[in-house]
Amino acid sequence: FSVIRVGESVWSTWEPRDGVFDLEWLAPVLDGAHERGIAVILGTPTYAFPPWLRRKHPELTAQRATGTPIPYGHRQDADFTHPAFLHHAERLVRRIVGRYADHPAIIGYQVDNEPGMELLHNPGVHHGFVEHLRERYGDVEAVNARWGLTYWSHRLSRWSDLWPADGNTAPGYDLAWRRYQARLTHEFIHSQARIVRELARPDQFVTTCLAYGRPATDMAGLCRGLDVTAVNPYYAMQDALALPQPPRRPQGGRPEWLDATGTWSLYLEGDIGRGIRQEPFLVTETGASSIGESHVNFPAYDGQWRLAAWALIARGARMIEYWHWHSLHYGNETYWGGVLGHSLEPDRCYEELVRIGAELRDAGAAVAPLDPEVDVAFLRSYDSKWAMEFQPPLGVGDGPAPDRGAYERIFNGFYRGAFDAGLQGAVVFTDQLEPDADALAARWPVLVVPGLYVAGDELLALLAAYARAGGHLVLGFRAGYADEDAQIRAQVMPGPLREGVGASYGEYTNLTTPVPVSAVPGAPLPIPDGAHATAWAEGLVAEGAQALACYEHPHLRRWPAITTNASGAGRVTYVGT
Repeated sequence: FSVIRVGESVWSTWEPRDGVFDLEWLAPVLDGAHERGIAVILGTPTYAFPPWLRRKHPELTAQRATGTPIPYGHRQDADFTHPAFLHHAERLVRRIVGRYADHPAIIGYQVDNEPGMELLHNPGVHHGFVEHLRERYGDVEAVNARWGLTYWSHRLSRWSDLWPADGNTAPGYDLAWRRYQARLTHEFIHSQARIVRELARPDQFVTTCLAYGRPATDMAGLCRGLDVTAVNPYYAMQDALALPQPPRRPQGGRPEWLDATGTWSLYLEGDIGRGIRQEPFLVTETGASSIGESHVNFPAYDGQWRLAAWALIARGARMIEYWHWHSLHYGNETYWGGVLGHSLEPDRCYEELVRIGAELRDAGAAVAPLDPEVDVAFLRSYDSKWAMEFQPPLGVGDGPAPDRGAYERIFNGFYRGAFDAGLQGAVVFTDQLEPDADALAARWPVLVVPGLYVAGDELLALLAAYARAGGHLVLGFRAGYADEDAQIRAQVMPGPLREGVGASYGEYTNLTTPVPVSAVPGAPLPIPDGAHATAWAEGLVAEGAQALACYEHPHLRRWPAITTNASGAGRVTYVGT
C-alpha cells in the first residue's frame, strides 16, 4: 500500500464550531504515513457541511424543487453557489492547505468529492440562470425563437417572466438549464482548485474524484480546470464478471439494460476515465470487499479484484485506490465494505489486495508509459444525454413509461457490441474532436456515434468531413435530429448527414417486442442467427447506400435496418435500430 486519501468528509471535525478550528488531529496520520513511505492525497471537506453552518445559515440549504429544501442529514445538500457557503468553505480550505502544504507526505489535493449530485433550484440559482441567458441570447425574443415559446403561450415579454424550472415543458429551456447546472458545478470546483494552488507546492497536483452519472456535471468540462482526472469506477462482482456474460435474472421488474453490469461496463468506465482528458487517470475509489447497501453484499470471487485492477490499468489507470480502508462501524456506509472488514483483521480481500500491491510495485514502471491500443472510438455527447433524459426516445421495457436512461442504453449497446467482438475502445467527448477532419480520421479510423440527438451544424459538418477524409463513421439512430438548442431540424432526416449516409427517413416507430433481423443476401455484414432489432426502428430509404440488414416483419421489411455508403475516401454506416 503506497497511497492513502484523507480528510475529505469531516468539516465538523476540522471546524467543530464557527471560526473554531482543529487542524492538528491529522498531523500524526501524515507523519505516520510518511515514516512508512506512504504518500497522501489530502481532501477538502466541502461536500458535507456541518450542522452549525446550517443552523446559522438555513438559506444555504439546497433545494431540489423551488421552495423545497433537501432535508439535512445526507451530503451535497448545500447550495454551493451561496455567498455564505463560499465564504466559510474558502476560509476552511485556506486553513487546511496552509497548515499542511509543506508536509512531505502530501502529493496532491482532492477538492470536494463526487460533485454534481444535485440540480439546484434555489432562488439565487434561478436569478443567476436568467443573467446567464441574458448574456448568451441578448434579449427575450431570441429565447422565444430558439426555445419555441410560442407553443402553449409561453412567450416572454421581459426576463422576469422566466418561470422556475420545476414546471418547465420546453426542451430548449431544459437543455439550457442542464448546461447551466454543469457550469455552476465546474465554477465551484475550479474556484476551489485556484485557492489550493495559491498555497500548494509546485510538485503537488489538484483534482477532484468523479462519480459516473452525476446529473449536474460534464466530466470532461469539469476536468479541464484540474491537473489530472480521478474517477470512482464501481462494478458488480461475482457472476456479473463472467465471460461470456450469463443472462441476468430480472430484479423487481427492472429490465436487464437498466443494470449496466458486466466486464464490458468495467472497461467502459476505464475508457471514459481515460477519455475525460485523453490521458492516463487516477482511480480514487473502487470496490473493496463489497459495495452497496446493507441488503447488497456480494464480495468478489477469488482473483476478481486482481482482474479488475489490471483491467483498469490496461485502460490507462495510474493509481488504484479502494473505498475504503476498513468497513465502518457507524454511519450511512456501514455496509460499504472496506479492505478490512468490521473485525479489522486481515482477510481474503486484504490478502488479494496485498498481492496486487506487490505486482504494481514490481511492474509499475514497465506499464506506466504504455497507451492502450484502440480499434474503435465512441463519441459521447452530454447535450444529447440531457436532452434524452428530458424527452426520451425509448420506453421502459414494454410499457409506456419513459426511459430516462435512454442515452446510456443506446451508447452501452454499441460499446458492449464492440467489446463482445474483441475490440478495444476509446471514448472521446464532442468538444474534444479535432477540427481538422484529416487529423481526426488519422487518429480515430473508426468513430461510432450512438445517440447523437443534439448537435450543431458545425459538429455534423465535421463528422461528414471526417468520413470523406477516410474515416469510417458509424451512426446510431436519431443522429443530428435536433440542433444545439434541442429544436428539431425542419429537414428530411438525417438532415445535414443525409448525403454522406446515402439514405433518409421520414418515419420511425418504437418496438414493444423484438423484431428478427437478417443479413441482406450478398451484403458484407454477417448477421448471426437469432439477431433482433429492439426498441426502435427508422424507416430508412436507400439513396445510393447499400442495405446490410433487413427486418423480418410484414410491415417493417420494406426498410433496411442498417445501411452503408462510400463517402469520399471513407464510409458512413447507419444503424436505424
